[in-house]
Amino acid sequence: MTTSSRLDGRHRVFAVAAVGLALVGILVLVLAFRGQGGPPQPSSQPVAAADATDQPATERADKSTGPAEAEEEREAQTAAQALDFGPVMAGSTPVGLEIPAIGLTTDVLVPLTVGADGILPAPVDYATAGWHTRGPTPGQFGPAVIAGHVDGPDGPAIFYRLGELVAGDIVSVTREDGSVARFTVDSVGRYPKAEFPTSEVYGNTTDRAELRLITCGGAFDRTTGHYVDNIVVFGHLTP
Repeated sequence: MTTSSRLDGRHRVFAVAAVGLALVGILVLVLAFRGQGGPPQPSSQPVAAADATDQPATERADKSTGPAEAEEEREAQTAAQALDFGPVMAGSTPVGLEIPAIGLTTDVLVPLTVGADGILPAPVDYATAGWHTRGPTPGQFGPAVIAGHVDGPDGPAIFYRLGELVAGDIVSVTREDGSVARFTVDSVGRYPKAEFPTSEVYGNTTDRAELRLITCGGAFDRTTGHYVDNIVVFGHLTP
């Protein structure tokens, strides 16, 4: 199953959501299949997106360069550093999700809203995923977040096979306005819940329309009734 989320900082609601998503689980029955290998796990960790400030600076003008030449070089540097935001869509409520690589198709996505306790609850139905209503809708600028259970009392849940996804796979989100936001998977990672990558999941790290899919993963702790990790899929909107 998946966990809830908490967020703090500049986007307090997002931070309340992410920390809880990393730390809070829903207690479920210990199933026989959990002792038979459990849900699929990602094969590798994603490479963290480099911050713009970490990029190597372009070569500066030589001290002997005149004012006009130096100004031209500064303008060239500014143009080279201009960001390409890529495709962006207007806001529209997500109503369906399709991930062909893992055979997932659903025409139901429920809204997930942070409660008075600061926790974003997981969907009640194990066969249903939910979208984070305080973030961008899929296709809008920034990271849209969809979460779902990995399993439940009756067996595998909607995101049981999420860990099978690899870079290049396609995730399509149908929206209320009839449009479809298609995302290409960039990376898939597994993180200990105590080290959940809040800023990478809920923060704008690449200046484009993005998608995050979240569920639980790793080993199942029978004493707590929780999985010890989270699986996160990172993707970006493509034409």
